Amino acid sequence: QVQLVESGGGLVQPGGSLRLSCAASSRVFSFYHMGWYRQAPGKQRESVAIIRSGGIITYADSVKDRFTISRDNAKNMVDLQMNSLKPEDTAVYYCNAKTYVPYRDYWGQGTQVTVSS
Repeated sequence: QVQLVESGGGLVQPGGSLRLSCAASSRVFSFYHMGWYRQAPGKQRESVAIIRSGGIITYADSVKDRFTISRDNAKNMVDLQMNSLKPEDTAVYYCNAKTYVPYRDYWGQGTQVTVSS
Protein backbone atom coordinates (compact mmCIF):
# COMPACT_ATOMS: atom_id res chain seq x y z
CA GLN A 1 0.00 0.00 0.00
CA VAL A 2 1.27 3.45 -0.93
CA GLN A 3 -0.03 6.60 0.68
CA LEU A 4 0.21 9.81 -1.30
CA VAL A 5 -0.20 13.25 0.26
CA GLU A 6 -0.43 16.32 -1.95
CA SER A 7 0.26 19.89 -0.89
CA GLY A 8 0.75 23.30 -2.45
CA GLY A 9 -2.63 24.07 -3.99
CA GLY A 10 -4.39 27.38 -3.59
CA LEU A 11 -5.71 30.48 -5.27
CA VAL A 12 -3.53 32.29 -7.78
CA GLN A 13 -4.09 35.02 -10.34
CA PRO A 14 -3.79 34.31 -14.06
CA GLY A 15 -0.16 34.33 -15.10
CA GLY A 16 0.97 33.29 -11.65
CA SER A 17 2.79 30.20 -10.44
CA LEU A 18 2.21 27.39 -7.99
CA ARG A 19 4.25 24.37 -6.98
CA LEU A 20 2.50 21.15 -6.03
CA SER A 21 4.26 18.48 -4.03
CA CYS A 22 3.38 14.85 -3.42
CA ALA A 23 4.94 12.80 -0.65
CA ALA A 24 4.83 9.02 -1.00
CA SER A 25 5.11 6.45 1.77
CA SER A 26 6.62 3.61 -0.22
CA ARG A 27 10.17 2.39 0.28
CA VAL A 28 10.17 1.29 -3.37
CA PHE A 29 9.11 4.72 -4.65
CA SER A 30 11.71 4.66 -7.40
CA PHE A 31 9.92 1.73 -9.09
CA TYR A 32 6.67 3.66 -9.49
CA HIS A 33 5.61 5.73 -12.44
CA MET A 34 4.44 8.99 -10.89
CA GLY A 35 1.90 11.32 -12.37
CA TRP A 36 -0.21 14.40 -11.82
CA TYR A 37 -3.81 14.36 -12.98
CA ARG A 38 -6.55 16.93 -12.68
CA GLN A 39 -10.31 17.05 -12.70
CA ALA A 40 -12.31 20.20 -13.32
CA PRO A 41 -16.00 20.44 -12.35
CA GLY A 42 -18.15 18.53 -14.82
CA LYS A 43 -15.16 17.09 -16.63
CA GLN A 44 -13.32 13.78 -16.65
CA ARG A 45 -10.04 13.35 -14.85
CA GLU A 46 -7.16 13.95 -17.25
CA SER A 47 -3.44 13.33 -17.24
CA VAL A 48 -1.32 16.44 -16.79
CA ALA A 49 2.23 15.12 -16.49
CA ILE A 50 3.86 11.74 -15.94
CA ILE A 51 7.40 10.89 -14.98
CA ARG A 52 8.19 7.21 -15.35
CA SER A 53 10.45 5.21 -13.11
CA GLY A 54 13.20 5.47 -15.72
CA GLY A 55 12.81 9.23 -15.99
CA ILE A 56 10.86 9.57 -19.24
CA ILE A 57 8.44 12.50 -19.00
CA THR A 58 5.24 13.22 -20.87
CA TYR A 59 2.97 16.26 -20.67
CA ALA A 60 -0.52 17.05 -21.81
CA ASP A 61 -0.41 19.41 -24.79
CA SER A 62 -2.33 22.00 -22.79
CA VAL A 63 0.46 22.36 -20.21
CA LYS A 64 3.60 21.89 -22.29
CA ASP A 65 6.16 24.65 -21.81
CA ARG A 66 4.30 25.86 -18.70
CA PHE A 67 4.42 22.94 -16.27
CA THR A 68 7.44 20.93 -15.12
CA ILE A 69 7.28 17.59 -13.31
CA SER A 70 10.20 16.33 -11.27
CA ARG A 71 10.90 13.57 -8.79
CA ASP A 72 13.35 13.00 -5.97
CA ASN A 73 13.66 9.28 -5.32
CA ALA A 74 15.77 9.84 -2.22
CA LYS A 75 12.97 11.87 -0.63
CA ASN A 76 10.02 9.93 -2.13
CA MET A 77 8.69 13.16 -3.60
CA VAL A 78 7.25 14.26 -6.91
CA ASP A 79 6.61 17.92 -7.69
CA LEU A 80 4.72 19.85 -10.32
CA GLN A 81 5.90 23.39 -11.01
CA MET A 82 3.11 25.31 -12.71
CA ASN A 83 3.89 28.62 -14.41
CA SER A 84 1.83 31.00 -16.53
CA LEU A 85 -1.34 29.62 -15.00
CA LYS A 86 -4.62 30.11 -16.81
CA PRO A 87 -8.21 30.02 -15.56
CA GLU A 88 -8.68 26.76 -17.45
CA ASP A 89 -6.04 25.17 -15.22
CA THR A 90 -8.52 25.39 -12.34
CA ALA A 91 -9.15 21.88 -11.06
CA VAL A 92 -8.48 19.42 -8.29
CA TYR A 93 -5.02 18.02 -8.86
CA TYR A 94 -4.25 14.43 -7.91
CA CYS A 95 -0.98 12.62 -7.44
CA ASN A 96 -0.81 9.07 -8.81
CA ALA A 97 1.61 6.20 -8.33
CA LYS A 98 1.45 3.23 -10.65
CA THR A 99 3.26 0.03 -11.53
CA TYR A 100 2.23 -2.49 -14.16
CA VAL A 101 4.00 -5.66 -13.01
CA PRO A 102 2.44 -6.28 -10.59
CA TYR A 103 -0.39 -3.86 -11.29
CA ARG A 104 -0.74 -1.24 -8.56
CA ASP A 105 -2.55 2.08 -8.81
CA TYR A 106 -2.67 4.60 -5.95
CA TRP A 107 -4.17 8.10 -5.68
CA GLY A 108 -3.78 10.98 -3.32
CA GLN A 109 -6.71 12.89 -1.87
CA GLY A 110 -6.30 15.82 -4.25
CA THR A 111 -5.47 19.49 -3.84
CA GLN A 112 -7.51 22.37 -5.23
CA VAL A 113 -5.92 24.81 -7.65
CA THR A 114 -7.95 27.88 -8.52
CA VAL A 115 -6.77 30.40 -11.10
CA SER A 116 -8.84 33.54 -10.92
CA SER A 117 -8.51 37.29 -10.74
